[in-house]
Amino acid sequence: MPLALQTFPTVKDANATLQAAGTRYLGGGTLVIRAANEGDVSTSSLVRVTDPGLSQIAVAGGKVRLGASVTMAAIASHPELAAIAPAARAVGGPAIRNMATVGGNLFAPAPYGDFAVALLALDATVVTEDGETPVETFLAVRDTSRAIVTAVGFSLPTAESFRFLKVSRVKPKGVSVLSIAALLEMAADGTVASVRIAMGCMADRPIRALAAEKGLLGRKLTPQGIAPALAAAAEGTAPITDPIASAWYRAEVLPVYLGRLLLN
Repeated sequence: MPLALQTFPTVKDANATLQAAGTRYLGGGTLVIRAANEGDVSTSSLVRVTDPGLSQIAVAGGKVRLGASVTMAAIASHPELAAIAPAARAVGGPAIRNMATVGGNLFAPAPYGDFAVALLALDATVVTEDGETPVETFLAVRDTSRAIVTAVGFSLPTAESFRFLKVSRVKPKGVSVLSIAALLEMAADGTVASVRIAMGCMADRPIRALAAEKGLLGRKLTPQGIAPALAAAAEGTAPITDPIASAWYRAEVLPVYLGRLLLN
């Protein structure tokens, strides 16, 4: 079935058209076009926006704003975004990173969406014409959202505070077995003062590792210190099963790789 493509200069112009049944927004197209090529007939029309503001990266005063059309390649090569570049580089190979966008990654179902895992750990906000929404809230309702994402914003982490790990069977561009991102703030005595841990493939969308976070607070990043967090890592998860790995396997290896991430 042929796909109709409508192009608009602004998000406001495109929003009304996007409400029609069978219509989807076209960002980088890495998932929606592949689905159509594989026989998905649920989409009959695509909408895209050419506003150059959607492709802008702004870094100022310790804050980052990424337009929804910013690609993973642009993030990976940006000199001021080195701390989060590993999460962008985890998305596919070079060809995919040249197309895959920030906005599209927010909607990518597991086992995709590695950059969305990073955004969840960073406590990002998702920007639409309706305002700003915490990324955790947005991810929970993304399947019913019809608003066009215009940007995401977050505080720029230091290289020491942000950690990201992707586990895949085919490196460097394989699909995720799981992905983990952590934002850690340490107290003067070397204990964890605050922490956010996000995981991919441990549900149908990125989720927080709340029990593991609780287990880390006030503890040092040593094998003994992180043991309670690792024991609780799988609490509240619902790992996916796909051709890459079973839910059982993902739950089994999660503590192993979370430990490696925390011990750096």
